[in-house]
Amino acid sequence: MALPDAFLDELVSRTDIVELVSGYVRLGKRSGTNMFGLCPFHSEKTPSFSVNSEKQIYYCFGCGKGGGAIGFIREIENLPFRDAVEVLARRAGMTVPEEAGQLEVANRRRKLLELNRDAARHFHTMLSSPLCTSARDYLVQRGITKASATRFGLGAAPDSWTTLLDAMQKKGYKKTELIEAGLCRPGRGGEGAYDFFRNRLMFPVIDVRGNVIAFSGRILDDGEPKYINSPDTVAFTKSRNMYALNFAKNSKAGNLLLVEGNIDVVTLHQAGFDSAVAPLGTAFTAEQARLMASYTETVIIAFDPDEAGKKATLRALPLLEATGKKIKVVDLGTSGDPDDYIRKRGADAFKALLRQGESQTDYRLLTISKSHDMQTDEGRLSYLAKATDILAEINNMPQREIYAVKVAKEGGVSVSAVNTEIEKRVKAKTKAKAKNREREVMRPKTNIQPASRELRYDNEASAVAEEGIIRCLMRDPTLIKIALETGFSHTEFTSTFLEKVYITLESRISEDREVKMSLILNELESSEASQLMRIMDRPEALADNDKTIHTYIEKIRSEKLRTHVPDTDTLLKIRQQKTKSTERNGE
Repeated sequence: MALPDAFLDELVSRTDIVELVSGYVRLGKRSGTNMFGLCPFHSEKTPSFSVNSEKQIYYCFGCGKGGGAIGFIREIENLPFRDAVEVLARRAGMTVPEEAGQLEVANRRRKLLELNRDAARHFHTMLSSPLCTSARDYLVQRGITKASATRFGLGAAPDSWTTLLDAMQKKGYKKTELIEAGLCRPGRGGEGAYDFFRNRLMFPVIDVRGNVIAFSGRILDDGEPKYINSPDTVAFTKSRNMYALNFAKNSKAGNLLLVEGNIDVVTLHQAGFDSAVAPLGTAFTAEQARLMASYTETVIIAFDPDEAGKKATLRALPLLEATGKKIKVVDLGTSGDPDDYIRKRGADAFKALLRQGESQTDYRLLTISKSHDMQTDEGRLSYLAKATDILAEINNMPQREIYAVKVAKEGGVSVSAVNTEIEKRVKAKTKAKAKNREREVMRPKTNIQPASRELRYDNEASAVAEEGIIRCLMRDPTLIKIALETGFSHTEFTSTFLEKVYITLESRISEDREVKMSLILNELESSEASQLMRIMDRPEALADNDKTIHTYIEKIRSEKLRTHVPDTDTLLKIRQQKTKSTERNGE
């Protein structure tokens, strides 16, 4: 049984979407009832994400995502519908009605989080066990104190096949639940199971709400891989989470410090750098960049100074630059990772290093310079080509001119020659963008089709009219009477998505419930909500609502007549509709 409509309506009415979104997005610029910020769902430098305080909805003019309060929590936290409702309910001081039968699907995430919490406690207890001496020795070797181990909930997995499995089964958890959580693997032929994490120092991954959502384990010998992480589950998506963000988000440092490994994070926090986070052993992603950008205005990258670390830095830079935040890079020289640097030189030296950090442009130019033989004409020309490409991306003219002087000096050419090359690249990029825009304009089918392939329209001509009916009813629910008088039915829709919206509207109107965008959006999936926002954002071509809805119904039926062999009932409806249309026009 679904959650009561009345409960959901009350929950939405108690939730101020501006206040809700402000916890994730820095909203500043205001235009009427809209507040704008950088979109948390795609990378951008100019704010195009709007939150409307009057309509209680959000919409991004860049990526097209939109919806209401429940939809926002579902999207930003990657939660199923019911879990998102529970988050908002706790926030509003409401109790979520229990669904009949307590369906297992609705409780999967909750059960998994409970299992992860108990597993984290088990691993932490094992850290004191005689079976895990090597883990304790490793912490001592890395200078990690007991207080830090406790704060981060560090634990240990012994070199054993079923220690965790046995402990969790004693607590009542099933083998299938342990496998689903990624804590165990099934045995050969599906018989039995064994622990996934063995002979490893364990790092629980905790989300910003304090839930243990996954684990990261570091090997305690010379084996490979050095780190393994929990697989993606209903509670965890590796590419959308950061290690220690639950602590770093509360830092007063004014930045987030991005490092490679979990050990680096713990060591840095212990030394007083409590804004450190790590990307869970995976390649840094655009989702992680946007996640960091939602908590800070400045990101400092301090990856290892080896070749792998340099490559990782260069991959991360454009992802972070796309968020519009200030980016700095620190050069650790030959001191190894941040953990090594602090142990060798101390916290004060590392603090000074952070202050001296280079801008992303300086770092990229320096990296290019080091990779070319600047003593040869060929090396300088290659350097200048790549350097001017980088400078062409800078929109701030004074900043571009400053870097042009540096590049000219490094390349041994005049500043005017560098500026000429930059202008060529800027014009080429501008021309390419213009062509792309022209291409989009010349593809009207792309404009009408939903962004999500799952919602694609089979009959675009009919879908335009179907969208029009939805738009009419959203703006004036009383028009449902006209639709019903013509015998119009939801079965006449060619789009199942638009039919679903129509049924929702028809139901609300017949039950005398509010027809508000913020309420309708909560009954839709994320992609559906975004498409409905696009539909409502389009201007209505016809001014007279009564005539407009008649026109749309005629169009839908004529399209059916054109594409299908109609039955007698359909022909009769079309004939009656045309007769009424003639009478309205006084013909």
